[in-house]
Amino acid sequence: MIDLTLTEEQLALKELAREFAQKEIAPVATELDRLGKFPADLIKQAHALGLMNITLESEYGGGGLGWLESCIATEELAAGCAGVATACNANELALTPIHLAATPEQKQKFITPIARDGGLAAFCVTEPSAGSDVAAMRMRAVKSGAEYILTGVKHFITNGDVADQLTVFAMTDPEKKHRGMSLFVVPANAPGITRRHMGEKMGQRASDTAEIVFEEVHVPAANLLGGEGNGFRVAMETFDRTRVGIGAMGVGIARAALDASVKFAKERQQFGKPIGDFQAIQFMLADMSIQIETARLAVYHAAWQVDRALPYAYASAIAKAYGSDVAMHVTTDAVQIHGGYGYYAEYKVEKYMRDAKLLQIYEGTNQVQRLVIARALLKD
Repeated sequence: MIDLTLTEEQLALKELAREFAQKEIAPVATELDRLGKFPADLIKQAHALGLMNITLESEYGGGGLGWLESCIATEELAAGCAGVATACNANELALTPIHLAATPEQKQKFITPIARDGGLAAFCVTEPSAGSDVAAMRMRAVKSGAEYILTGVKHFITNGDVADQLTVFAMTDPEKKHRGMSLFVVPANAPGITRRHMGEKMGQRASDTAEIVFEEVHVPAANLLGGEGNGFRVAMETFDRTRVGIGAMGVGIARAALDASVKFAKERQQFGKPIGDFQAIQFMLADMSIQIETARLAVYHAAWQVDRALPYAYASAIAKAYGSDVAMHVTTDAVQIHGGYGYYAEYKVEKYMRDAKLLQIYEGTNQVQRLVIARALLKD
């Protein structure tokens, strides 16, 4: 039997995250979005409350919990502000490769200062010419004695301009293509690194997005994780886990948009009665709710599989694609329900719509997710 009842501990985490999101994040979300301001104080509070690094081992300062718990917290944070949620979750994305590939000594060195002490990390894989096609990466890591020299450019890096530590993927043997990719941990202040904020974005403006240039950056060989040629496998396994969190974020954004729409439908009067009395609006609200509930189930199912070490790439691709598509559909309908008011920042639904769009793009576009799903279906 499948039991969908959350445990007392999971319910407590959900309530903690919801209270923080609604009392601390939501009231300032519009201002953070308008200014494109990184929420440094909120990040510190989230860390202090245990709402970051949830899936990392407790012995290294993480929460020691599963991806289901991470998704529960992520949904609540995203309902407050998707930009803040992305800034929080960037640590998990950057530290998961270390969790997967590092030795115990490397984990102690590279995870603990971030997870325990409240530092920030960034996941550096995307390049100007290598997005969905990760194997097209051009960044080089050349062995020189007891170190590697890294040269190249990383693009669209979440928390890239504010991170203390970088999880960097680079080619140690380009002729082998994806089998020549390796993984390094690099201090963000290493000589030869230049970071540049990439400017205004359509949505999720509270999260930092940067370009990072590496000009002959010297990295100790001890910072190589898992041996040469192991990077592509670790990157793909990381995405297969963290994508469930993107689905959870979609559920959170969509839920906030639905809540706002229900409230508006009760208050907005047309033709002498609330617009919620009209069947056209009722059907829209019902469809929004159906999509949100089914998306949450898809997310929980995928996270459940990850936590039990079951084959999860197929389920996580579904959770990511469906959860983010639902967020886009629901927020678009929320703007429609609000009519002209939905087009203005005062009612927040236009922000939800802008924030939702990025979910369909980062950590593998939804077209890539559909390729993953289709290949799993067609595989012998």
